[in-house]
Amino acid sequence: MPATGAPREERIELRATRDEKRLLTAAAAHERLDLTSFIMRNALPAARQVVDRAERIVLSRRDSERVLALLENPPKPTAALMEAARRRSARA
Repeated sequence: MPATGAPREERIELRATRDEKRLLTAAAAHERLDLTSFIMRNALPAARQVVDRAERIVLSRRDSERVLALLENPPKPTAALMEAARRRSARA
């Protein structure tokens, strides 16, 4: 059961020991699922969590307030920043 309703056309090759396959097959049967559906149903939420942790930054209340304050009142550019901007515009 794909989340988007799109047909599953891509293949993933998975190697397992005989015991691992037996265990997965038994678990899928207990859930009344085929092996692919069982693996996808359990692997996709874990994959989403890993990607979410890697791509999202969670700020504390203090840090959030600091970011908002800097957005409202940005500091003046430093000499190094101005030089970097000059070099960048010269390349473009």
